Amino acid sequence: MSTNRDRQRAAARARLEREMGVRAEQSRLRRRRNTTIAAGAGALIVLLAAAWVVVAVTSGDDKTEAGASPSSSATPTSCEWLPLVDPSASASVDPELAKNTKDVGKPPTTGEARTGTQTMTLDTSVGTIKIEVDTAHAPCAAESFTYLASKKFFDDSVCHRLVLQSVYVLQCGDPFGTGYGGPSYRYAEENLPTGKRPAYGEGVVAMANNGNPASTGSQFFIVYKDIAQLDPNYTVIGRVTEGLDLVKKVADAGVVAEPSADPSTPPSEGKPKTEVRIKSLTMSAPTP
Repeated sequence: MSTNRDRQRAAARARLEREMGVRAEQSRLRRRRNTTIAAGAGALIVLLAAAWVVVAVTSGDDKTEAGASPSSSATPTSCEWLPLVDPSASASVDPELAKNTKDVGKPPTTGEARTGTQTMTLDTSVGTIKIEVDTAHAPCAAESFTYLASKKFFDDSVCHRLVLQSVYVLQCGDPFGTGYGGPSYRYAEENLPTGKRPAYGEGVVAMANNGNPASTGSQFFIVYKDIAQLDPNYTVIGRVTEGLDLVKKVADAGVVAEPSADPSTPPSEGKPKTEVRIKSLTMSAPTP
C-alpha cells in the first residue's frame, strides 16, 4: 500500500512531467515556426552542409540550426557568388545536387546597382504581381534576380508552397517546383529586418534559405498576412505593390492534402490548390 508521502511524490512527479511536456511542445512549435520557410528552400543543401560548411561558416560549426541568424544584416560591399558545394570537398558531383540545380551561370562579380529600386513583374496564371525591389539595401539579391530573369530562369515555374498557419507565405522561385531546386550558386543574406515588429509584415517579399549562413538562392516568399513571430533571418528584397489580392485569393482556396494526411484535419501547408504558374519574371532597370 502506498503511503501519503509516496502519493505526494507521485503527484509532484506527474506535475513535473506535464510541465516538461508543455515546454517540449512549445519548443517544438517554436522550432517549426522558425524553420517553415527554411524547409522548402534548402533541404538538399542541408544534406550537403558538411561538404561546404568550411566555405560558409568561419566558426567551423556545422550544426547551425534553421532560425539562427545566418548573417549580418549589413549590406555587403560586394557580391560573392559561392558554389553550392566546396569544389575541393569531393572529386565527383552529387547526382541529387545536379538533378535539382538549374545551371545558367553566375551573375557578374562587379557592377551591380546599389541605389534606388527596381520593379519585378511576375506574369502568372492568376494575374500580374508587381514587386518594388529595394536595390539600395538588397543589391546582391536584386542583381541575382536581374541576372536569372535575363536567363528566363523563373519562366514556366510554379509557386510550390503555401503556408496557412503561423507563417503566411506563398513560396516560389524553384524552377523545378519541388522545393529543392535553385541556381548553381548561393550568396550571403542581406537587409535583414532586425528589430522590426513584425519582421515580415503583409506584402513583404523575402528570400528563403536553409538556415545556414550564405544559403540564399532563387527561392522567395510573398507574405500575404502579418507574421507575428518569425526570426529576421531572411533577406527582405522588397514589397508587393500590385497583386497581393491575388495571393490572398490563392491562400483562401487552401492547399492540396497529402495522400497520407488525416482527412478530418485540413492541411496547413503544401502545394496550393490554385496553381500559381509564373509565365515570366522580368526586372526593370534601377531607378533613383
